[in-house]
Amino acid sequence: MDRPEPFHRRGAEPPLWSIALAAAVIVLTPMVLYSIAPEGPIRDGDTVFSNGAHKVSLSQPDRYQQLGYDSTCLLDPKDPLIVTHSPAEGPDDEIIAQVQGKSTIEWPFCPPQAELLLKRHHITQQPNLLQDLADGIRRLFKSS
Repeated sequence: MDRPEPFHRRGAEPPLWSIALAAAVIVLTPMVLYSIAPEGPIRDGDTVFSNGAHKVSLSQPDRYQQLGYDSTCLLDPKDPLIVTHSPAEGPDDEIIAQVQGKSTIEWPFCPPQAELLLKRHHITQQPNLLQDLADGIRRLFKSS
């Protein structure tokens, strides 16, 4: 009696590149959708980000005069800020936000936890993820 040879299925296992591609799609899709989503209204308690280096007004400048600040400070690009409230008087495009993510005072940059008077064009509600990825890749190739 002849025994049949065991059946070997060649290529039955998926190649690793297709698994990696599926994982990349699963991870990157929410990030891309988040970065292209439209911005909504800014409410108290929202986290916003500086969209560039801006000279902004301190909400309470007398608190920081002994540290060398006059009535303004320099806001770093991509600084996280928490919206505390809209000012009672003044234009609708102004908000008051508190600096987050800093622990040391570095003049002329805005001090930690300082409340700032910002215009709407100084901030964005979401960081530009695609631009950040492109900048990171550019830095990788530039340094080598």
